[in-house]
Amino acid sequence: MKAARFYGVRDIRIEHVPQPKIESNNDVIIKVKAAGICGSDLSKYGRTGPHKQGEIMGHEFSGIVHEIGENVKNLKVGDHVTVCPVLPCFKCDYCLQGKFSQCENITILGNNDNDGGFAEYVKVNRNNVIKIPESLDFETAATVEPAAVAAHGLYRTNLKVGDVVAILGAGPIGLFLIQWAKIFGASQVIAIDIFEEKLAIAKEVGADICINSKNVDIIKEIQRLTNFKGVDVAIESAGTAFTCSQILTLAKKGGTVLFAGVPYSDVSISREHFEKIIRNELKVVGTWFSNSFPFPGREWFVTIQKMEEGVLRAKPIITHRITLDELPAIFEKMYKRDEFFGKVIVNM
Repeated sequence: MKAARFYGVRDIRIEHVPQPKIESNNDVIIKVKAAGICGSDLSKYGRTGPHKQGEIMGHEFSGIVHEIGENVKNLKVGDHVTVCPVLPCFKCDYCLQGKFSQCENITILGNNDNDGGFAEYVKVNRNNVIKIPESLDFETAATVEPAAVAAHGLYRTNLKVGDVVAILGAGPIGLFLIQWAKIFGASQVIAIDIFEEKLAIAKEVGADICINSKNVDIIKEIQRLTNFKGVDVAIESAGTAFTCSQILTLAKKGGTVLFAGVPYSDVSISREHFEKIIRNELKVVGTWFSNSFPFPGREWFVTIQKMEEGVLRAKPIITHRITLDELPAIFEKMYKRDEFFGKVIVNM
């Protein structure tokens, strides 16, 4: 079969590799139909490199069950599925409490020997495979993972009906956060970014107000929009050192700040911004992965439900569709920022 193998920084190659085989009674082999490129994939490509030379990346994907082990009773050959890529140990104290996203030994498909979805076939454990309705197209199903990541973060904020929410960073996770905030009952969702293309999509998926922070002082603008109070929930999803500090200024007294973006450089917070946590008694929350009890978690099942209902939409977020053979070239274009990219889907 063909697979995209990751050898080093800016070095992905399409190669022929052996097709995976059933080795455990709990194994499921999936014929991949669609796979998404995550921002973390791009960071590995351009900065950190592979955990192991030749690994097969890709942790956002969907497909068709091709073969199953003897113990797999909840799936059959031909089922349409999506895959939770998170691999908790199920043994540590956090896993035993059902806090799988906090697992002490967590790993993920697409790293080391855990081959991911940038291949024609992939082998996964039955616990990680979720059947989807055949009415849900494979491209949308490939985005269940990032949508579930966004849902997990929103659950951690305890967002209430009527809250005003500001989302700083309108990448794919931010765009799903916008939609979830509306689903959770936010009365107003404010999207903030520096790219007009992203803000246009944010508007399409439900943002009430879109602000280009290159053109306005967002701290003053948020104050103006909220009668000088600030928002109930402020979410950082850009993952930059600057926005990780700036987000602390947007929440009202007693409000919640959620960190959903991953910065790939040191974060320095000014005294003025840091004191917002103390003086405004902010609740500061982090979020990681997408899982809760029972595994893979309510985030996954509600995401699939809302996608099937049509209220959680992936199509506006997808800007590029490519083949597996085009993957190395598109990674390089994304790294160089030759053009605007939203979610890129590899169709197979």
